[in-house]
Amino acid sequence: MTDSSPDTPLSRGTPRKAAVAAWIGSALEYYDFFIYGSAAALIFSRVFFDDSDPATATLQSLASFGVAYAARPVGAFILGHVGDRFGRKKIMVFTLVLMGVSTFLIGCLPTRDQIGNLAPALLVLLRILQGLSAAGEQASANSMTLEHSPSDRRGYFTSFTLNGTQFGQILATFVFIPVAALPEEQLLSWGWRVPFWLSVAVAVVGWIIRRRLEETPAFEAELAQGTVPRMPLAVLFRDHWRSVVRVVCAALIATVSTIFTVWALNYATSDEIGLDNATMLWVSIAANAVALVAIPLWARLSDRIGRKPVFLVGAIGSPIMIFAYLAAINSRNYALVFVVGILTLGVVYSASNGIWPALYGEMFSTKVRLSGMAIGTQIGFAVAGFAVASAAGIVSPEGWLGLRGWVGVGVFTAVLCAISAVAVATARETYRVPTEELGLPAPREQAPARG
Repeated sequence: MTDSSPDTPLSRGTPRKAAVAAWIGSALEYYDFFIYGSAAALIFSRVFFDDSDPATATLQSLASFGVAYAARPVGAFILGHVGDRFGRKKIMVFTLVLMGVSTFLIGCLPTRDQIGNLAPALLVLLRILQGLSAAGEQASANSMTLEHSPSDRRGYFTSFTLNGTQFGQILATFVFIPVAALPEEQLLSWGWRVPFWLSVAVAVVGWIIRRRLEETPAFEAELAQGTVPRMPLAVLFRDHWRSVVRVVCAALIATVSTIFTVWALNYATSDEIGLDNATMLWVSIAANAVALVAIPLWARLSDRIGRKPVFLVGAIGSPIMIFAYLAAINSRNYALVFVVGILTLGVVYSASNGIWPALYGEMFSTKVRLSGMAIGTQIGFAVAGFAVASAAGIVSPEGWLGLRGWVGVGVFTAVLCAISAVAVATARETYRVPTEELGLPAPREQAPARG
């Protein structure tokens, strides 16, 4: 008789198949998402926004990057409900196709010189569609992988989603290196469009891979028992609202990634610092390449010693490393920038980044796992996304709370990381909790009998 309980994979290879599907889909989808970040930092201020005032155009370009993060909470509510009501697989396929189509269309947009203010408006609209897609991508892939995994290896298998995300970032940055090296006229006319056009392959390959994946045994068990809630969001906010708030706060750690990959890239290549575009893109590639190795190692460690201590290494260490990285950029020492950049994003930040799929997913039951993860993370990620525009404001002459320049950006990042660290430090440790018991109240210890 086949055991189809929520904690037992339907077949021996199912956890690996789910992890591979999550890895490939996330890599392809986040390639799309991250090429926008590179373009916003290097290109869009001169193509879609008024370059009569370069500082304002840069701020508008970076703000357009953050628009997707504002759209992500909206998408999380919609796609989270659908995923918990009708299954994880449907969301995984839908989000990939939506991301591929919207990204391809960005590459087809006319510029501001051609159609005026309609150009940035259309850019923002398509960026919003990217955000709606990303809102359901990681939560559905994480839920799919976690629910296919054995209890004692949930950290390892779910880390493949973030590992794929890092590879997508490597691919996106790698594609932009030859693009950034083009003569300026070619770069601004057609060169920047090529990475966006390549997203056609994203939609096709992703659809082929994900449509063949089986639904999770945990969700199938809910269907068989007739316990799938008709209104998952109602159940989520009635029984799990504390976990949603905790995930929102914990997800602020993503500020480290957006500051590193977008704001620091723009700052380092600005006229003030003057570092080379291609070299700074290679820093990102190298850091993410190291993360590909570090993420599964941190995840394996979390399966042995727990999620909380591993996450806190990243949450406490990352703001320290961000200060060091920004100082290295200001030193204009390329070797130092490389070394500190790799340690920051590739090693220290990977401690939190690699294990949050398991940590957050284990806070919720199967009934509301996808919606709980999606809503919690996307609200936190929205703050992280707009951290780029906030950082641009901090370095302005007016500053932020009396802070100016890169030091103010470092302090800003550290504050958000501190909130994340407190949220996780006060959470329940779940790495030894059986999958079918996740999201349920922790059993209370019985008081000793009085003699």
